[in-house]
Amino acid sequence: MARYVHPEAAAAAEVLGQRIRIARQQRGWTAAKLAQLLGVSRPTVTAIETGQLHVAVGTVFSAAALSGVRLFGAEGTELVRLRRVGADTLALMPARVHAEKIEIDDDF
Repeated sequence: MARYVHPEAAAAAEVLGQRIRIARQQRGWTAAKLAQLLGVSRPTVTAIETGQLHVAVGTVFSAAALSGVRLFGAEGTELVRLRRVGADTLALMPARVHAEKIEIDDDF
């Protein structure tokens, strides 16, 4: 079965990859240098920079952070604050979401 990729997700991956490549080049790093810093292969860096979605999200975020690309429009203490807000919000929500029961009217 083919995996569904939302067009916005594909576009976001491509934009993030472009920003990582621009930042890497502005730092004067080769793709091989970024790969070495990440502990991955050069083709993995190429995959990140071209927005391919098979690369682990942690690897992509690490590439962004190492290159100086801000994630979620925030950095440093702002990311810590956003993480805390998310945790606080999740703590107030139910632990599970149950599928809505559909009533069947079979009374003819």
